[in-house]
Amino acid sequence: MSSHVAAGRSTVAPRTWRKAGLRIIPLVGLAYVASYIDRANVGYLAAPMSRDLHLSTGQIGLAAGLFFIGYILVEVPSNLALRRFGARKWIARIMITWGLVTAATAAVNSAATLYLARLLLGFAEAGLAAGILLYLTLWFPRRQRSWALSAFFLMTPVASIIGSPLAAALLEWGQQLFGIAGWRSLFLVEGLLTVVVSILVFVFLPDRPATARWLDDDEKAAIEATLAAEAEEHRAHGALSGLREALTSRRVWVMAVTWFAIAFGLYPLQFFLPTMLRSITHSIGGAGDVSSVLLSAIPYAVALLALLVWARFAARRTAVTATAIPMALGIVGLLLATFTSSGTLFVIAVCLSVSGILTAMPQFWRIPAIGLTGAAAASGIALINSVSNLSGFIGPYFTGAVASATGSFTYALLAIAIIMTAGLAALLTTGRRMERLDGNLS
Repeated sequence: MSSHVAAGRSTVAPRTWRKAGLRIIPLVGLAYVASYIDRANVGYLAAPMSRDLHLSTGQIGLAAGLFFIGYILVEVPSNLALRRFGARKWIARIMITWGLVTAATAAVNSAATLYLARLLLGFAEAGLAAGILLYLTLWFPRRQRSWALSAFFLMTPVASIIGSPLAAALLEWGQQLFGIAGWRSLFLVEGLLTVVVSILVFVFLPDRPATARWLDDDEKAAIEATLAAEAEEHRAHGALSGLREALTSRRVWVMAVTWFAIAFGLYPLQFFLPTMLRSITHSIGGAGDVSSVLLSAIPYAVALLALLVWARFAARRTAVTATAIPMALGIVGLLLATFTSSGTLFVIAVCLSVSGILTAMPQFWRIPAIGLTGAAAASGIALINSVSNLSGFIGPYFTGAVASATGSFTYALLAIAIIMTAGLAALLTTGRRMERLDGNLS
């Protein structure tokens, strides 16, 4: 075993991990912020776009969900390509493609052209989230992965906190600034900003520790030796390493179902929260397009604080426990939102739900890394994320269809809570078995 690794533990200096985190996470986080805002913008723009294009709530839900068809189909091949060509080139390629598609979405003029744009966007953006998750495993071993993933997933509430006022501002002033409808200007601006970020990624993101110019030779060798030793330990204790193993593994598929359930709790809220807030205007003073978009940022601001607080406690707990507790709170929040008609209580319930779901996300990704390495990590992580993205298609469409049929979101929220409960049960069974592998490595 390398002199840089003893008894399975890293001897990399803490300042080296901090240096890596400060150089890498803000950059990939910025890419993810652009991605998250881009996929959420249909929710921000649902009301004005529906009026201009004459769309029903169900059609908006379908447009939101169509994005995930291409995303699901291309996720695994994209991660294998990232592993072959390197993160810098592949992530930059993804971003340039989806930035151009987003900018072109400003020109849609019917439900059909909106559907086509969202479908193409899914193919263009496929692989980004799974690619970044894979990329972080190439830098941070399991003892550093909890805080690294928590720091990365902070970008989800940050994206909503940034995206909501950006959307509100362009809805208000986009016509004056660009001479096109405010919702069209948002697609244009977000697309162009994404292309700018892709250039930053191409210039500054190193593929792995050995190619990082800001690490000295000893730091590079120490990190690479630590990661190589950990991968060897995982293989020795039963971790999957081959492509076929990962794609046919029962535990990978059960983890995919769990991640599906977590994501299913978030996507309908992400797309429909402004609409939900407008539906209870008697309690929040008659929220319009702009004010409801701004109000929808509140749960994500609360979630940002929850992520910071929970990350400090989660590192001292098993990955399953650190995932299950906030996931259960997310379910409780959904149930509370289901049974309240008060705008204020609804916002509080959604704050609890979004905080729980988003806090569970980084902790969940500690689990697959226990049992996957090499090609299995690339394909397994992509498969888990790909299956979960079915929730991005089904969730918004299901929620919009139920709301159109019943005139409220009550039954949709209840169904989401039930699905998340099933995912929690899967986590507490298969996840525990995977953690026994982690115990063998401690």
